[in-house]
Amino acid sequence: MLLELWRSAARFDPRRGSALSWILTVAHRRAVDRVRSARAAGERDRREARRAHHPAYDQVSEEVEAGLEREWVRRCLDRLTALQRQSVTLAYYDGYTYREVAERLSLPLGTVKTRMRDGLGRLRDCLGEAA
Repeated sequence: MLLELWRSAARFDPRRGSALSWILTVAHRRAVDRVRSARAAGERDRREARRAHHPAYDQVSEEVEAGLEREWVRRCLDRLTALQRQSVTLAYYDGYTYREVAERLSLPLGTVKTRMRDGLGRLRDCLGEAA
């Protein structure tokens, strides 16, 4: 601190205040800078720790759970009527829009929308039973 005061002595202006007030101002600013620097370093460390943190991952249990979920969805799809299952499968597994499903099945768009609404409602109810 004394070295810093010595180096910056040329900036002291007695018309703006006493030497003591100038010294206290320099000391205060240096203390604030240190606190801010320490806080910023701590934040950087916390951000880096969050980025580097990888939660434990149990691949086997994840695969088993995904397999069980797929099986449950298959069972629920089997509960749909053939027409509902066909529309839902084309839209959600093959990626067609409702309009494209209607074209592929040579049906009016409203019919496809009704089948989808009813089929998705039945799927929701069925999958809700699994939870």
